Amino acid sequence: MEHIKVSVVIPLLNEEESLSELHQRIKENLEPIGEYEIIFVDDGSRDNSLKNLQALHSQNPRVKVISFRKNYGKSAALSVGFSYARGEYVITMDADLQDDPAEIPHLIDKLEQGYDLVSGWKKVRHDPLGKTLPSKLFNYVTGLMSGLRIHDFNCGLKIYRQEVVKELPVYGEMHRFLPALAHFDGYRVAEIPVQHHARQYGRTKFGASRFINGFLDLVTVLFLVRYIKKPLHLFGIAGLLLMFFGFAILAWLTWGWFQGVWIGNRPIFFLGFLLLVFGAQVFSLGLIAEMMTRAQADRREYSCKMLIGFEGHNIDF
Repeated sequence: MEHIKVSVVIPLLNEEESLSELHQRIKENLEPIGEYEIIFVDDGSRDNSLKNLQALHSQNPRVKVISFRKNYGKSAALSVGFSYARGEYVITMDADLQDDPAEIPHLIDKLEQGYDLVSGWKKVRHDPLGKTLPSKLFNYVTGLMSGLRIHDFNCGLKIYRQEVVKELPVYGEMHRFLPALAHFDGYRVAEIPVQHHARQYGRTKFGASRFINGFLDLVTVLFLVRYIKKPLHLFGIAGLLLMFFGFAILAWLTWGWFQGVWIGNRPIFFLGFLLLVFGAQVFSLGLIAEMMTRAQADRREYSCKMLIGFEGHNIDF
């Protein structure tokens, strides 16, 4: 099997206008570097994206296509793309031409300085205020909670060593947190400023729900970067604290009962009992979450209707 230097993984949804130009620009920047592959993951597009990708594969066998039957989301697309990527280095970028393929050599140069993951930083960003302000808040809170101080966690333009993409869990909305998760697992993470362009074709896939989802993401960051692999550390501590306070209240009431103080109808008795029972439930929830985390860690199932250019591969996803 030939050695592939770089794999480029590109998730997309309804980006038919940009694909030909994107392919050409990636090709121009990768051919001087060595052997490469471009893996397009069509996340259930309803336009002519798949048809255009088939045409690109017929022109360039290094173009490979994974097409989902329906829209699963960016994390699912990246997860499956990562499972098929064979390159020593794996680059991700968006398909809307806002990420500049000319940055690829700069990303590789930075990675080869001894880093495991290099993230792009859209220092000058050509997006509406409705996207940039929530993004700044998200980046600040994520950096504060994860201990990784970079400016742009959610930039689509990143480069990874192969071992990183094979080990990081990518599901749900995890693609937002990959630099933080890599940092938390001990990988060396860096950031470089990259060129960002205004969208040329189509429109953004993010609507008003982005604000709600962004808020929920901020709430869950701490759990994702610190407790995703050890949920008992979070639920167990909370459960033990609740049980401790419940036990302390009941012990104090019991001592009073021995002194002749009637406790049967006192509200604090019910509070102590409630804290004890609720604490035991939270602790049990942590144990169940721990077992589920272990059982489901490697289980990812997506329905794929077409694979192009992957002859000889034997990978399940």
